[in-house]
Amino acid sequence: MRTRVEEKRTIKAALWGIALFAALQLAESAFAFQVLDKDAFITVFILLSSCCVAMGFSIFSQGWLLFSHKLSRYRLYTAALFLCVAVCDLLQTLSLMGVSLFGYTLTANDGLWLLILSKLLFATGILCIYSLKDSMVSLAHKSIVFTATSLLTVMCIAAFAIWNHALPPLTSSGSMNNLMKLMGLVIMAVCLSGMAAIVYRGRKERAPSLLIIIRALIYITIGQGLIISAENTYDINYLLGVLCGSVSYYLMLKGVYRLTIEDPFREQQRIEAKMNYLAFHDDLTGLPNKRRLNQRLGKLMQGRDNGKSGIVVFNVNRFKNINDSLGHQAGDQLLQMVGDRLKRNSLPREEVFSMGGDEFALIIPSLVDVESAMSRVRELLELFEKPITIDDYDYHISLCAGMAIYPEDGDTAEEVIQHADTAVHHAKDYGIDVRHFVPSMQRKAKERLKLENDLRKALERKEFYLEYQPLVHLETTEIVGMEALLRWKHPKRGNVSPVEFIPLAEESGLIVPIGEWVLRTACQQNKEWQDAGYKPICVSINLSMRQFLQPQLADQIGQILNEIGLEPKYVELEITESMTFDKETAFEQLRRLKELGVFISIDDFGTGYSSLHYLKNMPIDRLKIDRSFVHEVMSDHNDAAIVSTITSMAHHLQLKVTAEGVENEEQLRFLREQRCHEGQGYYFSKPILPKDFEKTFLLH
Repeated sequence: MRTRVEEKRTIKAALWGIALFAALQLAESAFAFQVLDKDAFITVFILLSSCCVAMGFSIFSQGWLLFSHKLSRYRLYTAALFLCVAVCDLLQTLSLMGVSLFGYTLTANDGLWLLILSKLLFATGILCIYSLKDSMVSLAHKSIVFTATSLLTVMCIAAFAIWNHALPPLTSSGSMNNLMKLMGLVIMAVCLSGMAAIVYRGRKERAPSLLIIIRALIYITIGQGLIISAENTYDINYLLGVLCGSVSYYLMLKGVYRLTIEDPFREQQRIEAKMNYLAFHDDLTGLPNKRRLNQRLGKLMQGRDNGKSGIVVFNVNRFKNINDSLGHQAGDQLLQMVGDRLKRNSLPREEVFSMGGDEFALIIPSLVDVESAMSRVRELLELFEKPITIDDYDYHISLCAGMAIYPEDGDTAEEVIQHADTAVHHAKDYGIDVRHFVPSMQRKAKERLKLENDLRKALERKEFYLEYQPLVHLETTEIVGMEALLRWKHPKRGNVSPVEFIPLAEESGLIVPIGEWVLRTACQQNKEWQDAGYKPICVSINLSMRQFLQPQLADQIGQILNEIGLEPKYVELEITESMTFDKETAFEQLRRLKELGVFISIDDFGTGYSSLHYLKNMPIDRLKIDRSFVHEVMSDHNDAAIVSTITSMAHHLQLKVTAEGVENEEQLRFLREQRCHEGQGYYFSKPILPKDFEKTFLLH
């Protein structure tokens, strides 16, 4: 849309310029314009030249200083070009003002040559720069270009000062001679070549910023045409030509602004919006998916002190039979229609989600009592008494529903959703239309309290241990690191799932001493393996939110590393996106950790709320793609697109990217095609005990 607008403006600029030029020529032939007063002309010309100088240095500063860590070739070279152009314009302005430099005053002929040199540099530079393919450049390249530009500018000024007396005159008896007009024609030809180069380079997709730069070249061309048609340097055509040149500087400034600030920002927003949509919407129905349901329900719970909220899960009865008999395409149409019917008949504050497969969810944000909620659910079920039409045939389907209520049926969004899902399967098994989840709250509370008490004693009883999962370089299959994973062997219950005890440790605050034990144990084990003569590799350790928010975390980690004698470069700390929500606190903590020399990675990337605007400035080294995306990468186009987008973005930000949950050869091949650096998962090895890790990976 924006490109079409700029295309129209560019065409209008060209047409207006041609019309203006033709009108002036006709007016000159019909009326005798008087030559401007010399003093008045010089005053106006000084003002226009000063504006050109100011805009030239602005273009240089804008392209050079802003986002200097993320320079493109177009930005860098355009900034360098306008440093030279601005210097030429400055000298030309000084010549008009009669200012003496180092005892030498520039003549009117010198000023004309400087004006021609400025416009020739402008046009030639744009032609050369935008004939190239744009790409990102390093900060070292920036320093080289800056040094070369400065030296070249100084050398050109020196050469002009030495040989300016040998330059042929551009005016004869007050009128412009053929050499002046020839130089104008050369500049016009270069401008036209520059426009052709930009149009050819952007023939498939024209960026709005490049179209603005084309307009700048159009105005230089028109300006030179007016200058050539002028009788002398005090002619009205000459003044209008100089004015057109000033307009071209303004357009160039605007184009560079688009190129350096607005376009990158909009592209960043587009990528963020694309990732957000792919991560939180179902590809088939277009409805928000389970990830969004978790997020939305969690926020709803946080903002509700005493009120109740309900979650209803719907399941299509006998969907497998429908899918098998009518085909997958008809089954997909059926799911789309079910989702659409639920969405169209939901109340203003209710929200419909796709749970994947043949399940849908509905959030009822405000509940008076269970009975009213059950009545509302039955109203929605009655919608499907009307048949659904697929390929001109009517099909009668029915839905069953399960409901859970916050806070009665769970403390977290995940619990409430799981309980609603349990209820709908109970309803389906027993042929009931709707079922409310009835949890055993007392028994669950007792079990939870007992588990917490056991968890408090587990550390002192040495019931925790670590397992290690290798991190593999996908191209070479070389072991380049390992992740330390916490395990708990309960004396009576046996191995307790981390999914069960980690959230409890977080909630109770026990995660802080447990996390310190994990850090110390993993670093000690890594040091022992290094001392045994094995190849040094990096160990990755997860940080919890409570750990990350500790003000003295960096000092504690530094002290542990000093005690053990392990170099910081062999430690990688993993954080989650949610830890960066408070960006100021997170950035300061990350800065302190990076000063230690450890590496930082963002775990489960793509499932949180991090903004790309902050991500590009965050002091991190690696993104770890969440296993939920990798798991369905070969069957779900959305997940494949998310993995591809994250990997591409990581390469542009010069970050390493690791895929978690690699389980088969097909996933590995896809990740290699996306240029993913490392991977971990059951395809390479499940998490194993230290002695098994040493025997399997380090000895070989």
